[in-house]
Amino acid sequence: MANCSFIQEFKAFAMKGNVMDMAVGVIIGGAFGKIVTSLVNDVLMPLVSLATGGIDFTNLFVNLSGSDKYETLAAAQEAGASVLAYGQFIQNIVDFLIVAFCIFLMLKGINKMNQKKEEAPAPAPEPSAEEKLLGEIRDLLKNK
Repeated sequence: MANCSFIQEFKAFAMKGNVMDMAVGVIIGGAFGKIVTSLVNDVLMPLVSLATGGIDFTNLFVNLSGSDKYETLAAAQEAGASVLAYGQFIQNIVDFLIVAFCIFLMLKGINKMNQKKEEAPAPAPEPSAEEKLLGEIRDLLKNK
């Protein structure tokens, strides 16, 4: 019987709006991450590489293991050399900046859509008949 209560409690928790919203956000975030990664790797970095004379940032590294020279990062890693792969770090920084900029633009757009026009203050409600009568009595007493 205790298990049934636990299951019902978990079901109530899992079906709350916040949990479902979070699940949708995680799924959309994963898809959005793939789109941004493709934008960076397939569109922007080739343009940056073209502008910098054909430099492939992901292949930039410093060999820390001695005097052996390796043509590529993959060759150095395959040989077991100790390398400082700073090019991949640059790539990740570019990825982060683009993701942050895209999220900024998305949130800015959402805020703009949700922003309501500033409403003029609502007019004061019409006084009730009793309030009108009391106001008239007050005015009559002032005038006497």
